[in-house]
Amino acid sequence: MAVYTDVQDDALRAFLLDYDVGGLLAFRGIAEGVENSNYALRTEAGDFILTLYERRVDPGELPWFLGLMEHLAARGLPCPLPVKARDGQALRELAGRPAAVCTFLSGVWPRRVRPEHCAPLGEALARLHLAGEGFAATRPNALGPAGWPPLLDRCRAEGDAVQPGLVAELDGALAAILRDWPAPGALPEGHIHADLFPDNVFFLPGPDGKPRVSGLIDFYFACTDLLAYDLAVCLNAWCFEPDGRTFNVTRAHALLSAYGALRPLSGTERAALPVLCRGAALRFLLTRLHDWTETPAGALVTRKDPLEYLRKLRFFARAEGGADIGL
Repeated sequence: MAVYTDVQDDALRAFLLDYDVGGLLAFRGIAEGVENSNYALRTEAGDFILTLYERRVDPGELPWFLGLMEHLAARGLPCPLPVKARDGQALRELAGRPAAVCTFLSGVWPRRVRPEHCAPLGEALARLHLAGEGFAATRPNALGPAGWPPLLDRCRAEGDAVQPGLVAELDGALAAILRDWPAPGALPEGHIHADLFPDNVFFLPGPDGKPRVSGLIDFYFACTDLLAYDLAVCLNAWCFEPDGRTFNVTRAHALLSAYGALRPLSGTERAALPVLCRGAALRFLLTRLHDWTETPAGALVTRKDPLEYLRKLRFFARAEGGADIGL
């Protein structure tokens, strides 16, 4: 989440008149993330999140994202539910941008990931994949393997300024990943989140005092792709120590075991997981590298270090088998 587009008080009040949410009491921008402009709203009806869509999000795809969230919420997944205006539409326009209001989810995301977060995460991810069954519409992954070569090309001019020799190293890594990537149809596919980082997962204490997932948010990279790739994204995002070099096998094992208890991995998925982890590391390295050089001055946004994912990519390139990544 981030803020690129400023919303004026009067414009927001007029926008909300089309909703049955009461009058506006307060709103503030949310700086975390890099994709869309987000505001926390408080109205007479409660708390909500307002999102203005920009940058990589194609407006034509927004009904798919909102429809998927409706589908998942109806099946009990704790994700934001788009709020429809009085005309029955969830997608509208504000400040010259497509915009939507969604329900607010309680909880906090873990600033320091612990093993006890990873088992409920794995369970929630399996529930997401199972709940996605039956949502007939599909969306290709624009940031999947086919999107990595052109993204790397856009980073060539500035890449070596971030670290000397970086572009050549990424060329070699990309070639190896594409060589080893599973063939079409080789692994189970479905609807995946594709961006389930710690700041997109909320927790609250359960009855036993242990963390339980209370919310999964930010579905605007969701797509139809390999289910195991979603696990690879989570292994990258949740299972390294803060230095980005040390992989925490205990966290990974907790995540994978809890996921497998609800949706067991096939043998082919287990065999492919190491290269999927390399691909996920490269994907986030490339988008971070692009954002590092392209984020406009003055944007209320937190830029993220691309070299963190270079260290992760190097780890997965050295991993010798499934045991090294928690299988």
